[in-house]
Amino acid sequence: MIKHSKRLPALLAALCLLAGCASSAAQVPEENRYKVALVAKSTNTDFWKAVFVGAEAAATEYNMDLTIDGPETEEDYETQNRMIAEAVENGAQALVFSAIDFDANAPAIEEAADKGVKIVVIDSAVNTEDVATYIGTDNYSAGQMAAEAALQGTEGTLKVGIVNYDVNSANGQDRERGAVDTFAESGRAEIVATIHTLAEASSAQEDTRKMLQDHPEINALLAFNEPTSVGAAQAVEELHLQNALWMVAFDSNLVTIDALQTGVVDALVIQNTYEMGYFGVQSAYKLLSGQRSEVEKHVDTATRVINRENLFDLDSQKVLFPVS
Repeated sequence: MIKHSKRLPALLAALCLLAGCASSAAQVPEENRYKVALVAKSTNTDFWKAVFVGAEAAATEYNMDLTIDGPETEEDYETQNRMIAEAVENGAQALVFSAIDFDANAPAIEEAADKGVKIVVIDSAVNTEDVATYIGTDNYSAGQMAAEAALQGTEGTLKVGIVNYDVNSANGQDRERGAVDTFAESGRAEIVATIHTLAEASSAQEDTRKMLQDHPEINALLAFNEPTSVGAAQAVEELHLQNALWMVAFDSNLVTIDALQTGVVDALVIQNTYEMGYFGVQSAYKLLSGQRSEVEKHVDTATRVINRENLFDLDSQKVLFPVS
């Protein structure tokens, strides 16, 4: 397999220019502020930290009382459900939520909605009709972008390995479907192995290492979120396979950006994390303040592919470091 580079078109305007958004809400006494709870998949990754910065910016602009919570791991939907119930009990009027489990989180969301809580979903969907709006990546399209990056960056037949996370998480499954469909349509790629690992770098590294050892024919590797990307990249480096396969990772932190520069990773699919948080809380404000007609049912936050050729472009740097 021969690697080659291809410049990708700019897909995303600068993140932090929020001109055109609603003006700041008038200052109101603290006891009269709208109360919004953000319950994330976790609070530990750079992905979620950037989401929180956007959410806090909107809460400040619209003078809202925002709380942020999330479990320790991205598999713990039961703790998420408990956090939803606690937020409602503590007076949350709107919930900004990202589901760990498409089905298992639904009853807790429906119970909150039955009590009058407005529901905004970001990043990962939940199986209920009570959601007022979804804000985040078009995950099927993002999976397609990952596969296209591998196809455009290589020649010959691809033997593909996929590193995904929780099988019950909607966004990961949508990304996988998009990638698999794109590879199938290309006529020159075969999915050799797919693993579903914990959304933790150490677990992803161990499971990816085993997959690559069991399937030495793999010459293209995709990982679908930040922790799995970090772990998969570490496995590639550990096995000294960076010159033998083409790797596409999701999301950015210091590890994945360094891996892109050193050649362990060949392309990064970067989501607009800041906007997920900002527009999630902004939508909660609109729902609570009688502006329901201004809230779209689905808001696609733009996604961008970054490789070594466009890594230092201004737009790429803004996406890689949205809160710097």
